Amino acid sequence: MNAEACIQSTDEPFPVRFLVSPVRAMNAANPIRAGSAQEVYQQLKTLIMSFELYPGSRVTETELAERFGVSRTPVREALQRLQLEGYLTVRPKQGCFIREIDIAEIDEHYQVRIALEMCAIELACTHMPERELKELARQWDPIYQPTEDVDVETMSARDETFHIALAEGSGNLVLADYLQRVNQTIHIIRRLDFTNDMRVDLTYKEHHAICQHLIKRDVVAAQQAMTQHIRRSQQAARAITLEQLSRARSRVRRAQRV
Repeated sequence: MNAEACIQSTDEPFPVRFLVSPVRAMNAANPIRAGSAQEVYQQLKTLIMSFELYPGSRVTETELAERFGVSRTPVREALQRLQLEGYLTVRPKQGCFIREIDIAEIDEHYQVRIALEMCAIELACTHMPERELKELARQWDPIYQPTEDVDVETMSARDETFHIALAEGSGNLVLADYLQRVNQTIHIIRRLDFTNDMRVDLTYKEHHAICQHLIKRDVVAAQQAMTQHIRRSQQAARAITLEQLSRARSRVRRAQRV
C-alpha cells in the first residue's frame, strides 16, 4: 500500500493530534503559497521533528489540506516524500501515521552505526590521504568554530558531512551508503543533540581529536574516540527525546480534556 493510496482512502473522522493549537493560526501568520509542496513538506517535517505532531498520530490528506489552506495535491506530494524519508508509516487498511519513536529500536540502530563507523575508521586510517584529514581537522578545529548561532538543522547536516567524509575516505562507498541510511533512520532524535550549545562545542572538540588520531595513523585511539563521541551523542539525544515526548504527551492529554 503506497502513501497516495492510504492518503486518499482515510478521510473518515479521525482527528490529527496537533500539539500546536490550531495549525490554522500558524497559517494566518505565515500562509503557504498555493501549490507549494516544498513548503507543506517543510511545515509538516518541522511539526514532526518537534513532536508537535505526536508520534503515532494518523494523518489524512483532507485534514492537512484544510489546516494548511492548500489543495490536496501539494499535501499528497509532501506526505509521499515524508514516507520515503521514514517520517511516516503506512498500515494496510488503516492509513498513514506519524512514525512512532521506539527508543529500543533506535538504540539498535546506534549499535549498527558504531560498527560501521569502526570499520570506516580502520579503513580511513589506511586509505585516507593526509591532506584530506588535515583539511577535515582544520574545518573542525574549535579555534575556527563559528561564533554566531547556528540552527539545529544546519549543525546536524554539518555533523553528518564529517562522518560521511570519513566513511568515503575509507574507500568503501557501500559502507558510506549504509552509514547514510542508518543515520537517516535515527535523524529524528540525533539532531536533538545540537539543541544544546555545550554539546555543539564538544562536537567540535571531539571531531578534531578524531582527525588528529587519524593523522597520526593511530587506529585504536581514533576508534576509541569515535565510540565515546557517538555514545555521548546518543545519551544526550535520548534524554532530550524522552523529555520532549513526556511534555508532548502531557499536552495531548490536556488538549483531549478540553
